[in-house]
Amino acid sequence: MRILFTLFLLSITIQASKATQILVPMDQQQKNHLKAYGLAYWTLENQIVIEWLLNYRGGSFLIPNIRAIEEELIIRNVSYEVLTDGQVNVIRNQIADPEVNMEIVQLEKAPKIAVYTPPNKQPWDDAVTLVLEYAEIKYDKIYDSAIVMGVLPKYDWLHLHHEDFTGQYGKFYSSARYQSWYQEQIEIAERDAKMLGFSKVSQMKLAVAQGLKNFVLGGGFLFTMCSGTDSYDIALAAQGVDICESVFDGDPSDPKAQQKLDFNQTFAFKDFHIIKDPMIYEYSDIDATDLRNSRVITEAVDQFTLFDFSAKWDVVPTMLTQCHTDVVQGFMGQTTDFRKEFIKPNVLILGENKAAGTARYIHGEMGQGTWTFYGGHDPEDYQHFVGDPITDLNLHPNSPGYRLILNNILFPAAKKKKRKT
Repeated sequence: MRILFTLFLLSITIQASKATQILVPMDQQQKNHLKAYGLAYWTLENQIVIEWLLNYRGGSFLIPNIRAIEEELIIRNVSYEVLTDGQVNVIRNQIADPEVNMEIVQLEKAPKIAVYTPPNKQPWDDAVTLVLEYAEIKYDKIYDSAIVMGVLPKYDWLHLHHEDFTGQYGKFYSSARYQSWYQEQIEIAERDAKMLGFSKVSQMKLAVAQGLKNFVLGGGFLFTMCSGTDSYDIALAAQGVDICESVFDGDPSDPKAQQKLDFNQTFAFKDFHIIKDPMIYEYSDIDATDLRNSRVITEAVDQFTLFDFSAKWDVVPTMLTQCHTDVVQGFMGQTTDFRKEFIKPNVLILGENKAAGTARYIHGEMGQGTWTFYGGHDPEDYQHFVGDPITDLNLHPNSPGYRLILNNILFPAAKKKKRKT
């Protein structure tokens, strides 16, 4: 009914201009950080402009005091405070102080969200879909055929499922080649490639990777985790070069594949060395998971630190790093984090593992759009294995690692605001 009759005419014009507002705190006082993002998104969906108070109490939200919003906050068990005009003015003055590292960003419109995910996705596969569903944020599922057919311009923000864009089926050959889920994955990918007119899966995945790159160049916001990060850049660098061994595509790889890589095509990485051996569960030397497997870095010390940016001048990275803690517990994945020597100099590091000397969370611009890579598989499961139970986010409503994902989802809502970076 026309968005609840525009929330009943903005609750009779904010109750005849009583002029109070709702503060949704995002510091340690918040009962459910993840649901708070969902509430913010829901408010934007209902055509209500809200404000993101960067670095104020963990990146709080300031929302018009409308009865329907307050009721939704209660339903979702999200902590909130009702503030008078005077209290709001005190906060605004505090944030406006040039000596204070805070800023106000206006969020205008709920971004249209898509998740690139296979139809046979396993329950353990993806943290982003888990947190979107927990936070009650709507999204569409799309996959290879939709991207090849040109559906991406419909969307503002896209997440890439933990995908292998090189056509090597996640390099699970050594451990899973006899398992039904792996065989089904190959069967579906080969069928889709043939249907779309490609002779190899690797060729289809490259076409998808190029479509994703065009999405970013045209102004899209791209986010990906785990193997969706390095395998994506490897596919872009290896376009026109066969890096797949015969167990993956029926013919040998190019013996000079390494020399033919074109690092000018990639988003984030340069000068890396591909690993073609199908018995090795790794794409290249970008990833630093081996530091955990060799016990150089143990779970007890595996943490990463978020950088502190200038909120008034570096608005974009400040939005992406909003959290109620600066130190986040690490978590492994097929791609856990990134060796800094292979990161391009124009890439912004948002979070680093000081003990490992690696980057965990990185961001960059390309054309009119942006991309963000986040290492690791599941922020609340240190070493997540195939077949493990789904993470229950009811047990982790204040997860800092999951908060970083949701920062990225709200980021496009501020894209119309002029930002200094």
